[in-house]
Amino acid sequence: MRGARPPRTYRAIHLKSNVVLHLEPGATILAAETPMEGTTSGGYDAAEANAGDNKFQDYGHSHWHNSLIWGEELHNIGIVGPGLIYGRGLSRGAGHDTPRAEAPGVGNKAIALKNCRNVLLKDFAILKGGPFGLLATGVDNFQIHGLTIDTNRDGMDLDCCRNGHVSDCSVNSPWDDAICPKSSFALGYARSTENITIANCYVAGCYEVGTLLDGTFKKYGPDVRVPRTGRIKFGTESNGGFKNITVSNCIFEGCNGIALESVDGALLEDVTFNNITMRDISGSPIFLRLGARMRGPQGIPVGALHRIMLNNIVSYNAAGHLPAIISGIPGHAIEEVKISNLYLQHRGGASKEMAAFQPPEDETKYPDPHMFGPELPAHGFYIRHAKNLEFSNVEVACEAPDERSAFVVNDVQGADFFRIKTPPESRGRVFSLTNVTDFRTVAAPGVKDAQLDRVEAKAL
Repeated sequence: MRGARPPRTYRAIHLKSNVVLHLEPGATILAAETPMEGTTSGGYDAAEANAGDNKFQDYGHSHWHNSLIWGEELHNIGIVGPGLIYGRGLSRGAGHDTPRAEAPGVGNKAIALKNCRNVLLKDFAILKGGPFGLLATGVDNFQIHGLTIDTNRDGMDLDCCRNGHVSDCSVNSPWDDAICPKSSFALGYARSTENITIANCYVAGCYEVGTLLDGTFKKYGPDVRVPRTGRIKFGTESNGGFKNITVSNCIFEGCNGIALESVDGALLEDVTFNNITMRDISGSPIFLRLGARMRGPQGIPVGALHRIMLNNIVSYNAAGHLPAIISGIPGHAIEEVKISNLYLQHRGGASKEMAAFQPPEDETKYPDPHMFGPELPAHGFYIRHAKNLEFSNVEVACEAPDERSAFVVNDVQGADFFRIKTPPESRGRVFSLTNVTDFRTVAAPGVKDAQLDRVEAKAL
C-alpha cells in the first residue's frame, strides 16, 4: 500500500499478568542480533529511565526493559519449558562487546523481572543469556525449578527478592557467578533479600559454554584463561541485606567457592549452608567478608555479618594458594559463625616465605578472595576481625607439604576448636594466634588441649 510504513521489528517479549509463556519441546526463542553502533531502529526496547541510574550499581542492574523477555509490576506469571531461550544476539556487557550494552537498541538480559509477584520459572534452558540469564529485582513469591543455564556471564541474580525457592537447577557460568542473591539500590531504596531456599543445584565454571547444555561437558584446557567463577555468591551488591536464607544439597565444580559478602551497609544474617560438595575449586573454598565499600547513600553505617552456619561440606582438590577466609575489618567483626563436619583438601606446596606474608586490610576494596594477594599465610583458614567462632570436626589436608599454618587467627574474640585434624607435618603450626582472647582447642591431634584467656602472639 502506497505510503504505508514498514512494519516494526519487535525484538522483545513483554510478559503479562495471569499469562504463562510455554516453550514446547524443541522450541527455541532466539535473540536477534543487536543493531550496529549509532543505529536507533530495529533493536530491543529502550532501557527505561531510572532516577538512580548508575549511581550505586552498574548499568545492567538498574535497567530491565532492554531485555529479550521482560515484565514489570506483574502478578501470576510464568515461563515453563522444556524449550530453549538462546541469547545469541545479546550483549555480554561493558568491556566485552561492540556495540556496548548501554547503546540504544541493545539487549543485555535474557529475562528481566521487576516488582513482580507469584512467579513460576520451570524446566526450560538458557544458552548465552548476556550479563544476566535471569535478573529478578523486587520479585516476591517465586519458584525457579529445573532450569539449565549455560551462559557467558551471570546465571541468575535474585536482587531484593523475598519468599522464593530455587531448586534442581544446573548452571555453567565460567565467566561470572552462577546463582547470586543480591540486595542492591536499583529500586531507589534498600530492600532485603530474605526467606529464600536454594536446594539440589549444580554450579560449575569449568565447561566450555554450551557443552553443559548439549551434554558433551568439554572442559576448558589449562592454557585457556577463563575466570572459572561459577559459584553461589551473596553480593557484592549489598545495600538491603540478606536474611533467613538456606543453601542445601548443592554441588560446585571447577569454580570459585561459597561467598558471603556484606560491603555496602547490609545486615547479612541467619544463613545456613548444609550438605555441599565442592571439587577443583579455583580460589577460596569459603569466603566471608564484611567490608566498607559503602556504595550507597551517605551516612549509612558499616553493616554486619553474623549468625552463619556451615555444615557437612567437602572441598576436594582446591588450588590451595587461597585458604578459606573469614575477614571483617578493624572495629567491625564477623560474629557467630559455626562450622562443622568440614573437609578441606588442597594441592599445598606453599613456602615459608608465604607463611610470613601480612595481607593488607583494603577495607573499601571490591570484595573478592584475591583482594588480599595471590596467596595467604594460612592453608586451611585465614581468620581476621571476628568474634564468637566455633569449629568442630574439621579436617584440613594437603596433597603436597605446605609450610603455612593451618589456621591463622588474628584479632579474634572467642574461638572454640574441637576435633581439628591437620597434616602430621603441621605440628607446631596448626594455629598461629595474634591478638586473640578466649581461645580454646580440644582433641586436635598434635596440639595439647588449651584454654587461653589472652594471646598476643603464639603458635600451637
